[in-house]
Amino acid sequence: MELKQLYREIVNEHNLHPVHKKTIENPDLVLRGVNPSCGDDITLSLKLDGDIIVDGGYEGSGCAISQASVDMMVDQIVGKKKDEAIKLAGTFMGMIKGEITDEESIEALDEAAALQDVAHMPARVKCAVLGWKTMQQMLEGGAEE
Repeated sequence: MELKQLYREIVNEHNLHPVHKKTIENPDLVLRGVNPSCGDDITLSLKLDGDIIVDGGYEGSGCAISQASVDMMVDQIVGKKKDEAIKLAGTFMGMIKGEITDEESIEALDEAAALQDVAHMPARVKCAVLGWKTMQQMLEGGAEE
């Protein structure tokens, strides 16, 4: 199977069968992220145990790229410390903007690396980074419910 086809399948799977599109009971952090240029709209909720993200979920709607990206992101950050999640967000945004291209950094993103080609689609960059930016802003700014 061609790599690009595999990436499309990963994105489709996360869009059509999201694992983390759910309500989190009593979240510690909640933040809404909106992409006004295309209507993507998510509300991200995280549950913390000290500095560790123990659960996460999102609600909302948007294009396949935004929804798949936020689902993959939550997969990546559950179980991680806040600073590790923030670092992953920086790596993801660097990859999407074409600034980070080394394989080792991109491999740290796991399935989210499937969105690397979005760097060649400027109109979709905001879609792909919406969840990641929301999470980064939430963890750096301490958004609360």
